Amino acid sequence: MPRCPWATVEPNITYHDEEWGAPVHDDQKFFEFLTLEGAQAGLSWTTILKKRENYRRAFDGFRPQKIARYGAREVKRLLADAGIVRNRLKIAATIQNAKAFLAVRKEFGTFDAYIWSFVGGRPKQNRWRRMNQVPASTIESDAMSRDLSRRGFKFVGSTICYALMQATGMVNDHLVTCPRHAKLAGPRRRK
Repeated sequence: MPRCPWATVEPNITYHDEEWGAPVHDDQKFFEFLTLEGAQAGLSWTTILKKRENYRRAFDGFRPQKIARYGAREVKRLLADAGIVRNRLKIAATIQNAKAFLAVRKEFGTFDAYIWSFVGGRPKQNRWRRMNQVPASTIESDAMSRDLSRRGFKFVGSTICYALMQATGMVNDHLVTCPRHAKLAGPRRRK
């Protein structure tokens, strides 16, 4: 299969073939990706994918309502957990983000309704031919980053937001030569 060139080894291959770019509409899954994308800052995505199951265990299945109540004891436990990225700022950000996530959900009904508004509720279908065409950020990710920051979220720079958009299918950034591009784009419309 002529995959996108970043998916050459596991766990990247399975993630590429089964998840990356598929539209997400589940709030808990959004919180998982928000946490993992923030944890990835300064590291490789492969490193985070390899630690993903450890993150699920360590952070109570990414249940924001539980994580929002974490205190000093949980922070100490997480800092001692070699299965995750033991960075105090990233751990504190996850707890703060859980609180901000719940506030957004209360205001909009779902986090899904809020986050998809940055792309007008529909995946943006890009048509990249080479990886060097894929941007690190866009005006949409800039707007998302500003608004998330204003709402108290941490580790939500524009590049992290764009990676979140790619991961959750808000944009289809599979190369056009990759079979996943057409599968996720749906039927072509005639002009």
